[in-house]
Amino acid sequence: MEVGSISSAPRSVEEIYKDYSGRRAGIIRALTNDVDEFYAQCDPEKENLCLYGHPNDSWEVNLPAEEVPPELPEPALGINFARDGMERRDWLSLIAVHSDSWLLSVAFYLGARLNRNERKRLFSMINELPSVFEVVSDRRQSREKSSMDSGSKSKTSTKRTSDGQIKSNSKTADEGYGEDDDEHSETLCGACGGSYSADEFWIACDVCERWFHGKCVKITPAKAESIKQYKCPSCSSKKGRQ
Repeated sequence: MEVGSISSAPRSVEEIYKDYSGRRAGIIRALTNDVDEFYAQCDPEKENLCLYGHPNDSWEVNLPAEEVPPELPEPALGINFARDGMERRDWLSLIAVHSDSWLLSVAFYLGARLNRNERKRLFSMINELPSVFEVVSDRRQSREKSSMDSGSKSKTSTKRTSDGQIKSNSKTADEGYGEDDDEHSETLCGACGGSYSADEFWIACDVCERWFHGKCVKITPAKAESIKQYKCPSCSSKKGRQ
């Protein structure tokens, strides 16, 4: 398991936030898109296992670090032992809560030398993203929530398509909102991993064609109107390094 040398650990607020975002994305992937693989790896017959998120958006189930004390704070130990003794959704939610705690502990461990204002700014940036628990819970309950919506409640979806056009759909449940929701139910935000909701503004990157919550990439519907070709933060940074 590679946790990275503490000497090369991120130091600025932006670097720590990038590290946090990558680890968070990896954990969200493990608990959502890759959940079957993650479940299989958490064999209760094995020793104490932990779920690690890495800065490169990947995840790993592994034994805890042997170093004492470890180079970085360790995630919850023994997540595999409770797998078969709980409802699957409750088990995943419990891991999500522990993962949120671990992600914050790593971020502020790396930010030990930040001053008061920098720590405040770091937490503010982190707090703009939904927690892992919120993402996992929303994904699990999305269909339950949609069934509880009033039949006459109007739903508005404003999205920017990959060809640069702004699409705005306003439908009632009787006009087929359910069909639109099913069509996009598998769409996940490239930043936070949250699932599609017609109540929120989304924007698509014209380079990688991934979709993002407008709030996650700080793009409003009004701002999107003036953008001819949108590039997500990842694609923009790749171009800058070339």
